[in-house]
Amino acid sequence: MADRADSVPGSGHEEQDGARYEERPARTVAGAVLWRAGGTGSGIVLPDGCMDLLWVDGRLLVAGPDTAAHPAGEVPGSGFAGIRLAPGAAPALLGVPARLLRDRRVELADLWPAAEVRRLTARVASYRDPRAGLEELARLRTADGGLPDPLALEVAARLRAGQGVAAVAEAVGLGERQLHRRSLDAFGYGPRTLGRILRLQRALALTRRGLPQAAVAAAAGYADQAHYTREVRALAGTTPGAYAAGSAGAKREIPEPSGSRTTA
Repeated sequence: MADRADSVPGSGHEEQDGARYEERPARTVAGAVLWRAGGTGSGIVLPDGCMDLLWVDGRLLVAGPDTAAHPAGEVPGSGFAGIRLAPGAAPALLGVPARLLRDRRVELADLWPAAEVRRLTARVASYRDPRAGLEELARLRTADGGLPDPLALEVAARLRAGQGVAAVAEAVGLGERQLHRRSLDAFGYGPRTLGRILRLQRALALTRRGLPQAAVAAAAGYADQAHYTREVRALAGTTPGAYAAGSAGAKREIPEPSGSRTTA
């Protein structure tokens, strides 16, 4: 979802192999980020707990929540735009449980009636910048009853802050099994997986700031540097050193994004 736009998408901002990526916060959809990218790009898209509504060469698609790194280029196209929705926000807007979209990129027409998708496609196409059309689409869906589940947003916030699953379950008044079931629908996976992904994002953000690996591991909440390295391999398919090298080599002209595209 940085991470993501699947052929070039991500939550990152880089200029690599002719692919330009940029992003900015949405003005009317809380917690959402608008992004665009050009070219076919290369590299990988890392999990970030988010879901995206994509505009790819005149088509509307959805990028579901990832559990591992995906290669850029899964969705063919020459230009991409998207709205990246915060963890837990997309299911209400889309009307589809996140677990059904886990690790998938699907046409919106596979989820919604074809006539409705044609109407929305024409509407987004009428905007000079498709990101504005995507934001308006998301705003209208939210206003029409697509508000995120407040419990899901609280769970995501607590996990992002580094709280453990047992503590989160107690804080929101659910048993751990209930929390797991609710999380599957809200995020696409259980709270432990979401916590690992959000911790990875904290660590990668610190890495992009140039912190040494041992300091990153301690600050992000890993048991030690070896634990951090194992998690990066498992979730990102790379190593902390390779990620740091790719991050340092990317051309940076705007503040670091919240997402996870890399060229490792």
